[in-house]
Amino acid sequence: MNYHEAVGNYETLSVLTGQMRIAAQEGEWDHLVELEQKCSRQVAAMRPMDERSTLDETNRQRKIQLIKQILADDADIRNRTQTWMAQLQSIIQSNRKEQRLHQAYES
Repeated sequence: MNYHEAVGNYETLSVLTGQMRIAAQEGEWDHLVELEQKCSRQVAAMRPMDERSTLDETNRQRKIQLIKQILADDADIRNRTQTWMAQLQSIIQSNRKEQRLHQAYES
């Protein structure tokens, strides 16, 4: 693999995580899941190739920059999904309490 392919893989991954971040910001959870699956496939395909690549300093720095952006996107996605999951859990718990009250007063 040449250095253009190696860095290109990280460029592709960065685009995907950027799209995932936007989907999470907009609450498009189904789209986020689709993108996460694409991202997982990209990472799996990159892994064996990445181990064989050697980069010059310019491309190594670009790879580092892309990895930092990918990690920043990932942190933002995690923060947003954890917030959404907490809200969802609160709604589910509220519904359960409501069902129990309803059942208690129907008896």
